[in-house]
Amino acid sequence: MKTDRFLHTDQTSCFDEKGLEIDCLNSCQDGAFGSTQPETLNRFNIIDKIVKDQWTGLVWPINANLADFPLTWKESFEFVKEMNHSKRFDRSDWKMPTRKELFSLISHQQINPSLPKKHPFNNYFNGYYWTGTECARLPNQAWYIHMGGARVYRGMKHGSYMVWPVAGTGFEADTIKNRFVKTEHSFFDRLTRRTWLNGKWLDNSSLTWQEALDRIKTINTEKVAGYCDWRLPNIRELESLIDVNKHSPAFSSGCPLHKIQEGYWSGTNSLYETRYAWVLYTQDGVIGVGYKPQQAFYLLAIR
Repeated sequence: MKTDRFLHTDQTSCFDEKGLEIDCLNSCQDGAFGSTQPETLNRFNIIDKIVKDQWTGLVWPINANLADFPLTWKESFEFVKEMNHSKRFDRSDWKMPTRKELFSLISHQQINPSLPKKHPFNNYFNGYYWTGTECARLPNQAWYIHMGGARVYRGMKHGSYMVWPVAGTGFEADTIKNRFVKTEHSFFDRLTRRTWLNGKWLDNSSLTWQEALDRIKTINTEKVAGYCDWRLPNIRELESLIDVNKHSPAFSSGCPLHKIQEGYWSGTNSLYETRYAWVLYTQDGVIGVGYKPQQAFYLLAIR
C-alpha cells in the first residue's frame, strides 16, 4: 500500500474565517497547494455488486447500507458473521472495517456524502458508520465516521449506527522501525517522508486559525531551520501521527514532539461548515473541527 497517496486531501477550495470562499493564492490553506491526491476516476473497479479499491486492495459492497437499518457495535459483528456464513457476494472474508480502512474512503472536498468525486457507491447514509476499532482509553466505546461531513469520533457500543463491511487485507501493513529521526530543530518521519518543525520555533500559545496561517508565513520569511516551505499540515498528515492503540496522547511511539498539546489546527477547511477547519484532538485521536476565530488550538508546521 502506498502511504503517500493517503497523505494528500482532495481539497481545492479555500475559505476565510467567516466561511466565505476566497482565492487560494497565498492563503497557505490546504486548497492553495491544489489537489495533489491522484485522480479517482480509475480508482474503483466495479465487479457486479462489489467494488475493489485499486488504491488499497480492499473490497466494498457497492450498496453502502446492506443491513438497511442501524445496528449496535455487537450486532454489526454478528451481521458480518452472517455475511461470511452465507458467502455473500461469493466471499467469506468480510469484516468490520478498521478506522484507517473506512477513513481511506473519505473525501475532504465533497459532503453529503464525504466520498470521492465519481465514486460508484449507492444507498449510502449521510450519518455515522461504525468501524471495528475500539477506543483505547474508553473500551466501552468504538470509533465511527460521519459520511455526511467526515468527522471521526467515538460512540458507546450500545448505540446504533450504520454498517459497511469490507473484505481484503494488507492496507494496515505500513510499519517501520525507528520511524522518527530527531534533529536540532525538527524531526523526520521515515514512514511518511515528512519533516515536522519542533522545539522553540513552535508557538506554545493557542491561536486562531488565521493566526496559525500567519505564523507559518512568518516562519517561512525567517527561514526557520533553514527552509522557507513550511506549511500547516493537512488533516490527513496530522492523522498519520495517530496510533489508535494509544491514548493521552494517542501519538505513535517514539514521536519526539517537544510538547504535545490537546489539539492542533490543520490547513484543511471543513466543507460541511466552512467557518470551521479540521482539528486533530490528541487525547484519543478524534478528528473534529474548530471554530476558526477561536483561540483554542495549536500550531504544527510540516514540510
